Amino acid sequence: MKIDSDKIDHFYDKAYDWIITRGPSILIGLAILLIGLWLIKLLGKWLQSGMHKRDVNPSLRPFLTSLLVITLRILLVLTVMPIIGIQLTFLTVLIGGMGVAAGLALSGTLQNFASGVLILLLKPFIVGDNIIAQGQEGTVTSIQIFYTIVTTFDNRTVVIPNSKLSNEVIINISREGSRRLDIEMKFSYGITYDKIFEIFNRTADEFKDCLKTPERRIGVSSLEDSGFKITMNIWVKAHGFMDTKLAFQKVLMENLKSGGIKLPGMED
Repeated sequence: MKIDSDKIDHFYDKAYDWIITRGPSILIGLAILLIGLWLIKLLGKWLQSGMHKRDVNPSLRPFLTSLLVITLRILLVLTVMPIIGIQLTFLTVLIGGMGVAAGLALSGTLQNFASGVLILLLKPFIVGDNIIAQGQEGTVTSIQIFYTIVTTFDNRTVVIPNSKLSNEVIINISREGSRRLDIEMKFSYGITYDKIFEIFNRTADEFKDCLKTPERRIGVSSLEDSGFKITMNIWVKAHGFMDTKLAFQKVLMENLKSGGIKLPGMED
């Protein structure tokens, strides 16, 4: 089979023209791509180091780094493609349409994700804190990207979407380290206040789980026809609050009885 030399020459001419016309653009695009990938890699390492120094939650560090690196790589590729002569009109419309569809389909999931990131960064509560949220009271056992797990004091596992936690009131009952225990009891007017005050004070002094600061308060909270009420405010550790309350009330009741104080409902 005889090859036409004119066609070969024509092919070489076309190839030469294409290389002269497109070659510099392709080389520039490849150079930008390689330099961009190298800079993105350095930025990823810098971000990891910065989050480590700022004590960002360990479960969040690789995710944020990957998200930033992947996003920058996609933007870099989209930037390089027009430089080397690839038109993005159709591709841009396609990507935009897919993004809108995905956003609508995953709106709830994305909201939980964004809320999880905020919780891990801002730390309104951490693992081990006792919180009240969404009508549930318990200990935070795990904080995930999309949800938080709370174990209630009666040993139920509650999974709460993070969007609910970021948009509603959260009561952190253990962050301050201490809580005030309020006790109110009613006595007849035949019992002297000073005697009750002495028993209340002595019980608090002897009870090992009562904190010395802040200072406790004891006083008459109300006067009624059938008697008066005494309120006592003492401070205890936040963790184990209910156990401390139950134990203190038991000791106080026993001390009042042994001190000759007649409690409501006691027989003569």
